[in-house]
Amino acid sequence: MTPLTWLYAPGDRPERVAEALVAGADVVVVDLEDAVAPDRKEYARAATAELLGEPQPVPVHVRVNAPGSPPAAADLAALAALPGVSGLRLPKVAAPRQVVRVARRTARAGTPLYALLETALAVEHAHAIATAHPALRGIALGETDLRADLGVRDDRGLDWSRCRVVVAARAAGLPPPPQSVHPDVRDLEGLAASCAHGRALGFLGRAALHPRQLPVIERAHLPTRRELEEAETVIGAAAAAPGAQALPDGRFVDTAVVAAARRTLSLARRP
Repeated sequence: MTPLTWLYAPGDRPERVAEALVAGADVVVVDLEDAVAPDRKEYARAATAELLGEPQPVPVHVRVNAPGSPPAAADLAALAALPGVSGLRLPKVAAPRQVVRVARRTARAGTPLYALLETALAVEHAHAIATAHPALRGIALGETDLRADLGVRDDRGLDWSRCRVVVAARAAGLPPPPQSVHPDVRDLEGLAASCAHGRALGFLGRAALHPRQLPVIERAHLPTRRELEEAETVIGAAAAAPGAQALPDGRFVDTAVVAAARRTLSLARRP
């Protein structure tokens, strides 16, 4: 199933993680990094390891501490091989070698890795990071840190970086990246507008901070009725007459258009 929603929960709040697991997200992300105070890191790691010692009802990723930071090695040693861990999210990745080092340390476990790009340097290295190691299964932006690094005040100032990461992911053969979190959990109208903008840039799905954001994100990234009808028309036309052609409404259909239509229909059929 193509995931559209990633719900974050702080690792030092096991009750919040338990709630997240039944909130309806496609993936739950247990956060050991920014959401956990330094003096709570050990407890968060131990609580997360206890919870994820067995398989969970939904895929669970763990955002470990930044590669090279003091708690990072302990996070990887305690969590990488647990049966309840479906992926490790690596924050503040700025160079391919950071991914390679983590991949080597977790090679025996074979846990998929996901890199978060949160600085100008990371964005510059986006494609190199995306192709750093076969264990890397996705990249995404961390927009809060990136905004601070760039000194951006207007949201539009991040669009170039967003497009850069979308292109890097696809050029590396990785899935379209999900959008970064919308920090105002009560602003659902703003969230919907932001999701529509992100989808137009090539993002697919989004990280969330609160369960109330999940249905808004899902609606924004699922195909509309019109998009489904158009995709079905394209597939029908291609089946009836293979090869490039023009539809009665003037749209041109070729192999790339057919492939896009198939992706649309596949996304609509997700469970």
